[in-house]
Amino acid sequence: MTDEELKESYFKSEPIPEHILEHMEHCRQQHMEVPDEKLIKRPSQIAGIREAGRINTLVLDAVAKEIHDGMSTQEIDDIVARVTKDNDAICACLGFEGYPKNVCTSINDEVCHGIPARHRKIHDGDIINVDCTTIYHSYYGDASRMFMIGKVSPARERLVAETKKCLEIGMEAAKPWNTVGDIGAAIAKYAHHQGYSVVRELGGHGVGNGFHEDPFVAHIAKAHTGMVLVPGMVITIEPMINAGKAAVVIDPYNDWTIYTKDGSDSAQWEHTILITETGNEILSY
Repeated sequence: MTDEELKESYFKSEPIPEHILEHMEHCRQQHMEVPDEKLIKRPSQIAGIREAGRINTLVLDAVAKEIHDGMSTQEIDDIVARVTKDNDAICACLGFEGYPKNVCTSINDEVCHGIPARHRKIHDGDIINVDCTTIYHSYYGDASRMFMIGKVSPARERLVAETKKCLEIGMEAAKPWNTVGDIGAAIAKYAHHQGYSVVRELGGHGVGNGFHEDPFVAHIAKAHTGMVLVPGMVITIEPMINAGKAAVVIDPYNDWTIYTKDGSDSAQWEHTILITETGNEILSY
């Protein structure tokens, strides 16, 4: 049996607990959006996702140890490729919809999907997001971190710190039987209060059995709307917060990299989390 076949078999051999199914039906009767049962991960699947997340975290730890002023973003890509391979895992980004590298490296006004290159170097004062997704035995772990290179300006330091706070506030809202909209509402309220804007076009997502699953996790939303968060769901929360306006543009040459339209700085932090019966558990960071 292949890894994929084994993963699929758990939907039959490990049924959703009856009390959760009953609560889902109650939500359905209240006209709430309830997830498909295949979005509820089973114990053996969660164990696999947790292991993929462990390796994903190791990869970002390795980047954190080696990242420095003057290195190229290709060197970051090389670290990600090496550590992933050393752990018998696969870089999910490489080849995904034609993406040419193992990781995304987004500097300053790059919101996301920055493509590593030998000529693209990081320098004192830069902020950079390193976004990495790992496949292990067909399960996925997905996370990103911000790194401040050398001495950064107070404005950039604050943006990085407040964006991490947005992630933490989003995770606080990601409670069982809340909704996806509660996450976005909490993040946007805090970000706007700090004088920042929230990128609308991109967001978090379900993950674990696949790279991008339902639901889409908007980081600006109306509370009590969207899909119900059911124990067993695995999602990413990854707010992209701009120092200036929220509008973004895509690089017309590589058709991947997203920039702030006004050239302002942007920051992002991402965790993969499991919704539990008492709160949530971080699987990758």
